[in-house]
Amino acid sequence: MINRIKKTILIVFAIGLIAVAVNLFLGPHSIAAGGITGLAIIFEKLFELDRSVTVLAANGIILLSALIFLGKEAFLNSILGAATLPVFIQLIPQRAVVEDTMLSMLAGSVIMAIAASVLYANNASSGGTSLPPLIFKKYFKLNTSIGLLISDGIIVVLSLIVFNTDAFFYAIFSITLTALAMGYIESGLRKRKMVYIISDFHEAITNEIQTKINRGVTLVPIMGAYERKEREMIMVTMDAKNYRDLLEIVKTHDENAFMITDTVSQVHGQGFTYNSGSV
Repeated sequence: MINRIKKTILIVFAIGLIAVAVNLFLGPHSIAAGGITGLAIIFEKLFELDRSVTVLAANGIILLSALIFLGKEAFLNSILGAATLPVFIQLIPQRAVVEDTMLSMLAGSVIMAIAASVLYANNASSGGTSLPPLIFKKYFKLNTSIGLLISDGIIVVLSLIVFNTDAFFYAIFSITLTALAMGYIESGLRKRKMVYIISDFHEAITNEIQTKINRGVTLVPIMGAYERKEREMIMVTMDAKNYRDLLEIVKTHDENAFMITDTVSQVHGQGFTYNSGSV
């Protein structure tokens, strides 16, 4: 129950961020940066139709798609977003917080990326074109940031018909920036270091890694092609913040140790995606 309450709060918070991005940053400068909210900005210009009305009507159609393609859980999570977004759109004043169009576009795009990432992390959406990326990910294994770029691109093309060329290119920049920011949020903030160490002092290095950094170590049997001598290579995965400590440990025991370091965006298992002692 506590987890469900936390999840609901996060979803509502993200929906509020979307409304902030649209009403305070993108909408006042006629930047229809994709999504149903972008379509609402276009319809507002064409038919003087309130944004919240467009969002509410379009989300009704989108919810049916969520039930068919994504299942009951995504459908239920989408109901919350689809119902609350029109409310936030209606409640938050429609005015420009930043007068400079470029700065407003940058701020709105980053806020939109944060909101979308929170929703996707909770298998939820605000309705609208935030659902197709979930469908693309489920059936075609396409990253949600790329899926959002594709679905929002269709809306952006429509903005060229209604607004001037400047607004069109601002919209393109906006959805591109949103996709890049989402990609960084989804993977960049979770980057880990995968390190391979070859040293004659592997036992001492292994012990200090386990005690000082509290990371588990895998010893991999290897054989050098030149000497044909069997050795053991240390393989360890850790948070990037611990990498400097690892360097100090290796340097203390063996300044000539051979190290290969790679950066990985996802690590699953004990100590990373769940905690049960060290890995």
